[in-house]
Amino acid sequence: MKAIFLDRDGVINKDVGYLHQISEFSFIDGTIEALQYLSSKNFLLFIITNQSGIARGYYSEADFEVLSNWLLSFLKKKKIIITEILHCPHITSDNCNCRKPNTGMIDEIKIKYEIDIENSWIIGDKKSDIDCGLKSGINNTIQVRSGHYFDDSESNAKYILNSIKEINSII
Repeated sequence: MKAIFLDRDGVINKDVGYLHQISEFSFIDGTIEALQYLSSKNFLLFIITNQSGIARGYYSEADFEVLSNWLLSFLKKKKIIITEILHCPHITSDNCNCRKPNTGMIDEIKIKYEIDIENSWIIGDKKSDIDCGLKSGINNTIQVRSGHYFDDSESNAKYILNSIKEINSII
């Protein structure tokens, strides 16, 4: 199966910094339609997200799970199935293998599901998202401007879009 690996904050929702409450969650314009479009193209959809707020003590694993379950349920009502949400709860100094740009989350998915990496995509708003994809063998990379600011000339992404809303111009 081919897959789309999506970062969460800055790609799916507005990045408010250490998001952990449903009341603070706000979709980036066009996200629902873009995810419906990707679903129609027979991709498995995965969210892979760094969540250092857990290690920093800003919120708990349980808080993250409540928000994730709400998101999965909301999207399901819109006929969007997210196969799985994986997260890294660590900070950089923990030297884990799951924190992007490391490949642990994608490695786990590749083992659990039979993913066709060559025909899969990663979409993120940070260099670490794109580097994670490239290190995992994903050459189809999209960096979006809807999250963190970046200089286009410094991006390693194959494509740069304003937001996921423009996805149908690439995939």
